[in-house]
Amino acid sequence: MFVDRHDAGVRLAERLAGLITDENVVVLGLPRGGVPVAFEVAQALGAPLDVIVVRKLGVPFQPELGFGAVGEGGVRVINSDVVRLADVTHAEMSAVEEREQAEVLRRAHRFRGDRAPLDLAGRTVIVVDDGIATGGTARAACQVAHARGAARVILAVPVGTPDTIASLREDADEVICLETPAALWAIGAWYVDFTQATDEQVVELLQRAAPPAAEGRVVGKRDVTKSDPPEPANEVMVNAGPVRLPGQLVIPEEAAGVVVFVQGSGRSRHSPRNRYVASVLNRAGLGTLLFDLLTVEEEYDRGNVFDIELLAGRLAQVTNRLGDQPRVAGLPVGYFGAGTGAAAALWAAAEPGSRVAAIVSRGGRPDLAGARLPAVRAATLLIVGGCDELVLELNQAAQQLLHCENHLQVVADATHLFEEPGALENVAGLACDWFADHFSRTRVG
Repeated sequence: MFVDRHDAGVRLAERLAGLITDENVVVLGLPRGGVPVAFEVAQALGAPLDVIVVRKLGVPFQPELGFGAVGEGGVRVINSDVVRLADVTHAEMSAVEEREQAEVLRRAHRFRGDRAPLDLAGRTVIVVDDGIATGGTARAACQVAHARGAARVILAVPVGTPDTIASLREDADEVICLETPAALWAIGAWYVDFTQATDEQVVELLQRAAPPAAEGRVVGKRDVTKSDPPEPANEVMVNAGPVRLPGQLVIPEEAAGVVVFVQGSGRSRHSPRNRYVASVLNRAGLGTLLFDLLTVEEEYDRGNVFDIELLAGRLAQVTNRLGDQPRVAGLPVGYFGAGTGAAAALWAAAEPGSRVAAIVSRGGRPDLAGARLPAVRAATLLIVGGCDELVLELNQAAQQLLHCENHLQVVADATHLFEEPGALENVAGLACDWFADHFSRTRVG
């Protein structure tokens, strides 16, 4: 039995200390009860601490049965077997996802405020909770951590039943559990003091947690050693009509061009996938701008995410003002779009006078650009996962409408989010080659 969550965290940290040799570690606590435990683990390991906010997607007529999970950054994990067996319709899935994703955004903002979530790409992630009963939330957290680019996910808890712990090894690379009673009864029964943790306590612990030594350094799946200096990122604010959009601009020395990342969300500049791809482009000598096309409040209205004209208009405004930034004037410009952002990129590139040299779409929806596609002049690369059948069909149809130089690249065995080992690295390499090649042609011309 544990005295309280502090005691459980200290004892859990003692077990982990002898197992964790990787220095590139981040600890994620499941709010609310898991954060006090995670705080002690992070302090003992000298690792950064963050929350991992996830929501299970429950089958409408049987909510306890999950057909997937959603997390920050638009991360979405779907169990196609459950969807098929439960006969969940696309409309039902969309309704559940919209509701739960809104709750993810609300809770994440409540706990973290305006701070960006920690980048998980290429890192060892320790997911911590104060105990496991059914394991549904912990399972979703492990799946989301993998989807956000974690190289290795360790689930660490003070107490859980043997059967549940064993089943969770399908979603975590390793599971650490101090006590595994055959009869759990309730998690609180294993604590002397199991007073409910409050939102305020979670916020306080996150603020107290020491920042990581290498915070702000983007770590990808390619070789990045501690001696690699981080590219300087400039925080910028761009006026786009009635709103000001925040962004992060990185321009390496002697940059060959600059790539604007486009995604229809209010926090796309924090997307682990975008940040990973941007880091690869930066190391190849390409500048990047990661910015939000929508405000956080606007993102709550899903209609804005699919308002391609709105997104494209803001993108065009941002592109026009990009040349005002030091070291950017005169550089070739490219767009890297995902989801509805890919449609916005193509829409904006079809405008008369557009100076966009190249576009890369990752799992995008070019079909939403519709009649604008024939007017696109920028060389366009469409990248789609081989297992993302619906989006692949939409991209194939859209490609027939493009009159510019274009290519459809299918990444074998990859799904929509490219979370499979090596898939996102493949995407980054393809994008890097495409932009470098077409930027060089633009500069020569």
